[in-house]
Formats: sequence, structure tokens, C-alpha cells
Amino acid sequence: METGNELIRVENVTREYNNGQVKALNGCNFVVHQGEVVAIIGASGSGKSTLLRCLNMLETPTSGHIYFHGVDLADPKVDLNLHRRKMGMVFQHFNLFPHKTVMQNITLAPVFLKLKTKEEAQARAEQLLKRIGLADKANEYPNMLSGGQKKRIAIVRALAMEPEVMLFDEPTSALDPEMVGEVLDLMRDLAKAGMTMAVVTHEMGFAREVANRVIFMADGAPLEEGTPDQIFNHPQSTRLQDFLAKVL
Repeated sequence: METGNELIRVENVTREYNNGQVKALNGCNFVVHQGEVVAIIGASGSGKSTLLRCLNMLETPTSGHIYFHGVDLADPKVDLNLHRRKMGMVFQHFNLFPHKTVMQNITLAPVFLKLKTKEEAQARAEQLLKRIGLADKANEYPNMLSGGQKKRIAIVRALAMEPEVMLFDEPTSALDPEMVGEVLDLMRDLAKAGMTMAVVTHEMGFAREVANRVIFMADGAPLEEGTPDQIFNHPQSTRLQDFLAKVL
């Protein structure tokens, strides 16, 4: 199933609710290659977040296949937890444990899953915190941090698992405008370092500047995809043209 440096392949994925009355996803097909940054854009309700959550099976597709390294995650026999370890997920809301320090938030999963010793996990956490300029926050609790700091900690917590791909669900949506830049700067650094990323975003500037490929979703499926230049400067469909007229 695997082709070249293909990391994720989505084949004809649908996601229905209420016995098929609501079609959140309707025949999605696309590929994410290693080292690629894919931005997923579209109007509210177009299926962007549902699609992202299907990639690591937080949402189970009603039909279709999602291949990760050639393994079909929709196959009931597959050990999903093994594959999820390689897919970091950053949610719209920070989902940090409020009763644990920043250091404990970052080291919890690698130690619990026996991927690292406590000492190894702490050393990695210190390295990551230093990288994002928050080394002095290691022993603080989430309620002592700004929104931008919490989001960067959430990203670092996912990175501590040393994933092969990072999935971002509107990573700047809950932030004040001045904090958005902090998070986008970190994501730019990750992109430069070669991290594979799928990013649901309403930050068109980020999609234009950082993504290798942009997917425009409408009615639960990719309607148009291409380079940022193709999508933003030469949109083909009237749906995409109308969308861009509203957001740019």
C-alpha cells in the first residue's frame, strides 16, 4: 500500500451521524507525504476537524480506509495505540492536566507508556522547553500560564512522544491575537526542521507561507487542493473563490 515517502493515505472516508442523516465527511481522498505541511481550510461545518480526528481514529470513519505507513487503521485487528504514539495531536483547547506541573504534563505519557525512563523524559522535556523559551515554567501549573504559553506547552507535550506526524486542530483559535504569533512561530520552526504536519487552520497567512499543500474542504470532502500559490492566487471553483473573498 505504501508508495514512496507517503505517510498517510485517506481513501473514500465517510463519517455519518444520526443513522446517516448527517454526513460530516463524504468521500474524502488525499495523501500526506513525509516532511510535508498540509493546511486544511474551509468554512465552519465543512468537515475539517472531523477529518483530522479521523486520521488518528479519535473519530471512527463510517466507511473508507485510513492508511498510516501502509497499515489500515480502520482494521479492527490493528493496535491503534501503537500507531497513535507516532501521531502527535494538538487540540483547539489546550487539554493540559490542571493539577500537574508543566514538567509533569510533558513527561507523563512517555514514562507511563515506558518509552522513556523518568530521567530521560525529564531531560527531553527540559530540552524542548528551552527550545521554546519556557524553561523557567517547568514547575509551574497551567493556570499560571498565558494562553499562548499553554498552547506551546501542549505542542511540546505532543513532541515529547517523538511523533512522526503532528496533527493540529485550529491551534490558534482560542488565543488572543498577540499570542497567535508565539504559536505560529513554533509551528514554523517545526516545519523548517522537517516535521510532517496536517493543520486545520483559519490563519490564511500561515497556510500561504508555511504549507507545501493546501486542501480546501466543502460539504465534507476536499473540493480543491494545490500549492498555496494555486489555492490563494488561482482558485478554480466558485466555492473557493467565495470563501477566499470572505476571509482574505
